[in-house]
Amino acid sequence: MGLNERRKLKELQTETFPAREKEIAEICGRAIPYEVDWESFGESFEALNFLDNLSCHRLNMALRTICCDEMGKEAVREGLQLVKLKNVATPAEKQIRFQGGVLEMSCAYAKGTEGMHRDGEIREVLLAGL
Repeated sequence: MGLNERRKLKELQTETFPAREKEIAEICGRAIPYEVDWESFGESFEALNFLDNLSCHRLNMALRTICCDEMGKEAVREGLQLVKLKNVATPAEKQIRFQGGVLEMSCAYAKGTEGMHRDGEIREVLLAGL
């Protein structure tokens, strides 16, 4: 892994994800941790670079619509326990599921918006499981 990739990884781990967990706490009233399969990103700077916008930002957008009232906030606080993120090579491999309190999203981060799950899709998957 090159210097740019190591810098981006450190930024994500020490700044971006703690800030996103805090933002989730502001949205629903409880921090929800992320678990990232860092190995799946290999040495792809592009994938690391798009991770926050294509998953964290989209999830928070979905949570804002679900948590528009106290009932929604309570459902998220009680139902969503962990968010798992994984990088995949192609958009055809992307997956999303919510089961047992765990939201799992596999995205082709290096492919930009072509490889992501839209916030409406994330919202629907969460609503179906809450």
